[in-house]
Amino acid sequence: QVQLVESGGGSVQTGGSLRLSCAASGDIPSNCVMSWHRQVPGKERTFVASIASGYTQYGQSVKGRFTMSEDNAKNTVSLQMNNLKPEDTATYYCKSNCGPYGSFWGRGTQVTVSP
Repeated sequence: QVQLVESGGGSVQTGGSLRLSCAASGDIPSNCVMSWHRQVPGKERTFVASIASGYTQYGQSVKGRFTMSEDNAKNTVSLQMNNLKPEDTATYYCKSNCGPYGSFWGRGTQVTVSP
């Protein structure tokens, strides 16, 4: 089992920045793909960013504003979010996709961006 705990959410004004972190613990398989997703009430969870072996991918709406990074020594991934917009308001979830070992989700952290 892999446990994921997100932190760093909060409330900011438009144009502000936040940095989310996701700490993984437990029996962590190698070569898991880590990703961030977000969800607003009544809508599906959507992809934000992922990282695997240093290669990052981003959802179209966050390209150029968000940066995902990893610290393998600390089993932590981060999401630096700059130039935040009200439409970025959501609960942000960390996910670890470990292939045949399964996928794991954190409980989420709330991000609120006011106009």
